Amino acid sequence: MRLKGTIWFFVILFVLASVFSLSFTLCTRRVENKAQDYAYSEETYRLAEKLANGDSIKKMMLVDSIARERQSQYLDSMMDVTVYNLLVKKYTYADCKQKELQLGLDLKGGMNLTIEVDDAAIIKALAAKKNDPKLDQALKNAQQRRIASNTSFVDLFVDELKKIDPNQPLVSYFLSRETSDVLNVNSTDQDVINYLKTEIQSAFDNTFIVIRKRIDKFGVTQPNIQKLVGQSRILIELPGVDNPNRVRSILQTTAKLEFWETWNLTEIAPRLEQANKRLAQILKTTDSLSLIGDSLAINDTIKDSTKLAQQSTDTSKLAQQLQSLDNKPLGDTTAENVELEQFKKENPLFAYLNINVRKEGNQQFYGEGPLIGYAYSRDTARINEYLRLTQDLFRDVKFVWSAKPIADTRNVYELVALKVNPLTNKAPLEGDVIVSARQDVDQYGNVIVDMQMNSEGAKIWKDLTAKNLGRSIAIVLDNLVYSYPVVQSEIPNGRSQISGNFTVEEAQDLATVLNAGKLPAPARIIEENVVGPSLGSEAINSSMIAFIVAFVLVLIYMIAFYGTAGIGACIALIINMLMTFGVLASIGATLTLSGIAGIVLSLGMAVDANVIINERIKEELNAGKGLRMAVKDGYKNSYSAIIDGNVTTIIAGVILLIFGMGPVQGFATTLVIGILTSMFTAIFVTRLFIEILLDKGKNISFYHKFSQKFLANTKIDFIGKYKIFFSITGILFLAFIISLSTRGLQFGIDYTGGRTYVVRFDQPVQATDVQSALFDVLNETPEVKIYGNSNQVRIVTKYLLNDTSKTAGINVEKAIYEGVKGFYKDPISFEEFSTDNPNKVLGIMSSQNVGPTVAKDIQRSGIISIILALIAMFIYIFIRFRKWQYGLGATVALFHDAFFVTGIFSLFYGILPFNLEVDQNFLAAILTLVGYSINDTVVIFDRIREYNALYPKRSLKQNMNDAINSTLSRTVNTASTVLVVLLAIFIFGSEVIQGFTFAMIIGVIAGAYSTVFIASTIAWFILEGNKANKKKINN
Repeated sequence: MRLKGTIWFFVILFVLASVFSLSFTLCTRRVENKAQDYAYSEETYRLAEKLANGDSIKKMMLVDSIARERQSQYLDSMMDVTVYNLLVKKYTYADCKQKELQLGLDLKGGMNLTIEVDDAAIIKALAAKKNDPKLDQALKNAQQRRIASNTSFVDLFVDELKKIDPNQPLVSYFLSRETSDVLNVNSTDQDVINYLKTEIQSAFDNTFIVIRKRIDKFGVTQPNIQKLVGQSRILIELPGVDNPNRVRSILQTTAKLEFWETWNLTEIAPRLEQANKRLAQILKTTDSLSLIGDSLAINDTIKDSTKLAQQSTDTSKLAQQLQSLDNKPLGDTTAENVELEQFKKENPLFAYLNINVRKEGNQQFYGEGPLIGYAYSRDTARINEYLRLTQDLFRDVKFVWSAKPIADTRNVYELVALKVNPLTNKAPLEGDVIVSARQDVDQYGNVIVDMQMNSEGAKIWKDLTAKNLGRSIAIVLDNLVYSYPVVQSEIPNGRSQISGNFTVEEAQDLATVLNAGKLPAPARIIEENVVGPSLGSEAINSSMIAFIVAFVLVLIYMIAFYGTAGIGACIALIINMLMTFGVLASIGATLTLSGIAGIVLSLGMAVDANVIINERIKEELNAGKGLRMAVKDGYKNSYSAIIDGNVTTIIAGVILLIFGMGPVQGFATTLVIGILTSMFTAIFVTRLFIEILLDKGKNISFYHKFSQKFLANTKIDFIGKYKIFFSITGILFLAFIISLSTRGLQFGIDYTGGRTYVVRFDQPVQATDVQSALFDVLNETPEVKIYGNSNQVRIVTKYLLNDTSKTAGINVEKAIYEGVKGFYKDPISFEEFSTDNPNKVLGIMSSQNVGPTVAKDIQRSGIISIILALIAMFIYIFIRFRKWQYGLGATVALFHDAFFVTGIFSLFYGILPFNLEVDQNFLAAILTLVGYSINDTVVIFDRIREYNALYPKRSLKQNMNDAINSTLSRTVNTASTVLVVLLAIFIFGSEVIQGFTFAMIIGVIAGAYSTVFIASTIAWFILEGNKANKKKINN
C-alpha cells in the first residue's frame, strides 16, 4: 500500500481533530453539572421551605423557581471564567458554549417559529386613503391568492387592483404629502411597485433587527435567528425556552420608535442615593427577601460575580468609590467576597448598578449626560425591580437599557434616564414623522445617520432641540435605547445628523430602524413548533438506545459474517462515528432527532462500502489469488462502485439540504457528513488494519465457513424471468392505484396546515373517546391517535387555522383542555395543562402550528425535491455509464421504489398503530431511499460495465445476469445490515420518527427488489430493442 505513512498521518489528524471538537461539549457539560448541583443544593431546599411556610405544594414550586435562578446565575458567573486550559490557548465557558455540539429543540426542548411580516398592513399604511374599498378588496384577494402562489405579494396586490380598477394609475392610491419626495403625478406603475417593494423590505429588515434585540433581551441561550432567503419570513429557534406564550406576545408586538428628552445623571443622583438607602432598609426589614421577576430568591445567598473594590456606607462619597466590573465564579468564599456581601446589604442598588463616574486627578465624580451606569444583563431584572420598589422617587423618570452591550463586552449594558411628563407618560415625538433616514459620512469622515422628518415632525423637532441645547435626546425603539446624541444647535427644518461613534453597520441598522419607524409592521407567527423539555429528554434517551442497539447489532453482524475483516470494519465504523460527531461539532451544526436518525442510517449505509470490499476480496480469493494480491485487487476493483454509490446518495442529501425545511435539513446534514466520513474510513482505515496484519504475518479471514460460499455460485436467469417479476409488480401497483384513488393519502399538517398537540394523561385513554369529547368543543372531528404509551395521544386539528390573531393559539389550547380534562384521574387546571414548566409530566407536552401559506410552500418544495433528485440521478448515471438506457432503467427503478412506499402508506394508514402521515419526514425518507436504491443499482451497473469489457463476446443478457448473480451476496448483506439498523430505530426510537423509519424499511425492501429485478431489465429491454430495430433497418 503506497503512502501508508501519509494515510496514517491523516487518520490520526482527523481523529484528534474530532476529539478536540467534542472536548468542548464535555467541558460545558461538566460546568452545567456543577451548576445543577449548585442549583439543587441543600440551601435551595432550606430557602424554599422557609418561604413556603409549611405548604408542601408551594415548596415544590419554589424549589424549581429558586433552582432555576441559582442555576442561571451560576452559569452567568462562569461565562468569562477559564474552564478549558490547553496551555497554548485558554477557553472560557462562553467560548466552549460556542464550540460545543448543539442539540436541537426536539432533544432539549424549546420553541421553533417562522414569523412573517404583514405586507398587507404595510401597503395599507402607505396608501393615501387608508379606507379605500377598492384597495381593501385588492388586498383581501391578494392574501387569498398568496396561499397557493409563489409570486411576491406586491405583484399579486397590483394584479388584483388592476382587475378591480384597470384604468386608474397606481400612483393615485399612494401619492400624499408624506410620499411626495419619492412619488409624483408622473410616477409610473413600475415606480410605485418598486417603491412598495423597497418600503416592505425596509420594514422587514427593521422587524429582523427588532426581533433580534428582543430575543437577546429574553435571555435565551444560543438562539438562532435568520432571514429566510427570498421570503418576508424570519426563522427563530429558541432552545430551552420555558414560556412560549410570553414569546408569542413579545414577538408579535408592533415596534414603537420614540424620541425622548433625558435627565443628566447629576440631576437625579441624589434620588438614586436615596433609593439605595431605602432599599437597604426594605431588604433588611423583610429578612433580605427579594422578589425578582417570576423567581423567588434570597439576596444574601445568591452570590453574584459583580466586584466592587471598596465598601462604603457614606453615599455622599459613593461615586468616588465605585470601580469597574469584574467576574468571579460563584461559590467563592474568600474574605474579599465576604466584604462584597456586606457591601450588597448596605448598598443593594449600587452593588449591581455600577454608576457612571469620571476621573479628575485622583478624584471621581458623577459622569455627564443621561448615562446612569452599567450592569450585567443578568442583573437588569433585579435593578428594574429595585427601581420599581422605589418608583415614587422617579415619577418623572423612565429608566431604559441600551439595545446593545457596550464595546468589548458580551453582556454589559447601559442604563439611560429619560424625562417623562407624569400626566401623559408619552414621548414628545414618535417615529411616524420620519420621512427618510440613511447612513452617511460627515465632512470629517465620521459615520453618521442623516434623518429627515415631515412638516409636523419638523415643527416639534425644532421646539424639542431648542429646549435641549447641550443635552441628549434618546432614540428609543421597543423600550431600548439605540442612541442618545447631544443636541448641538436648534434644528428648524427637520433634517438632522445623528453621530455617535457608529460603525457603518451600526449606522445602517439605526437608519433602518428610523426608516421603518413610520410604518406599522406587525409580525404574524405562521409556523410554530413547541417541544417540552421532558419530551425532549425522552427523545434523547430513546434515540441513544436505538443508536447503541443498532451499532452493536451491526458490529456483531460484520464480525459474524466476515471474521477478521469484520473486526477491521468495526474499527472503521467506530472511527466513522467519532469523526461524524466531531465534524458536526466543528461546523456548528445542530444535532436533532431526525439528525440522529440520519447518523444511525449512515451507520447502516457505511457498512455497504465494507461489504463491497470484503465481498470483492472473497471473489478474488475464490478465483485462486494469494491473500496479499486478493486484498490489493479487491480494494482496487471496489473503488468505482463505492464512489459512484456514495456520490448518488450525497446528491439526494444535497437536494434535501437545499429544498428541505426544519428537521429534513438536520437529517440531510448528518447523512451527508456520515457518508463522507464513511468513505474515508472504509477505504483507508480498513486497508491500514489489514496491511498491518499482513505485514506481521497474521492469519486474516474474510469469511467463516457458513459465509464463504454464501450466494457465491447462483445462476439465476433474472433477465429471462422478467415476466414473473413484472407481473408481481403490476399486481401490487394496481392495488396501490386503487387505494390511492379511493383512500388517498393521509397528509400531515406540513402539507395541509393545522395544529398538532401531544397530550399526556395520568391514566390510559382510548383515542376514540378523546376524539368524541373534542368534537363537542371544536365542532369538527380532529384526528386523535395513541402516541407511544397508552396514556399519551397526538391531536391534529384545523380549528381556528385561519385565525391570525395573537390569541388564536391560547384559544385552541383552552378548547382542547375543555374537551380532555375529564380524562384525568386527578383534576388538572388549565394552567397546569398548558404550562411550560420544564419539569411537567402531564398536559400538553409539545405542539406544532403550520399556517396554510407555509403548507403550500412545503408541498411545492417537496415536489421540486423529488423531481430534481430523479433528474440528477438520471444525469449522473448517464455521465458515468455513457448510455442513457442505464439512466432510464435506474430512474424507472427509483420511481418504482417511491411509488411502492407511497402505495403502502395509502393502504395501511389508519390500520397500523403508528403514524403514516405524508409529511416532511416522509419526503426525507423518499429522497434517502432514492439515494440508497441508486447506490445498489450503481454497484450492479458497475459490474455489468466490467463484465462487458472483460467478456465482449458474451451476450448482454448473460453479462447482466452474471453481474447480478455475482453481486447478490453484497445486495443481501447490505440490505440486511440497513434493515437491522432501521428495525432498531423503529423498535427503540422515538414515536416522532416511526413513520419515517417504516417508510425506510419498506423502501429498502422495495429498493433491493427493483435493483435486482427492475433496473437492469429495463436497460436490457431498451438496449436489445435498439439492436433489433437496427437489424430490421439493415435487412
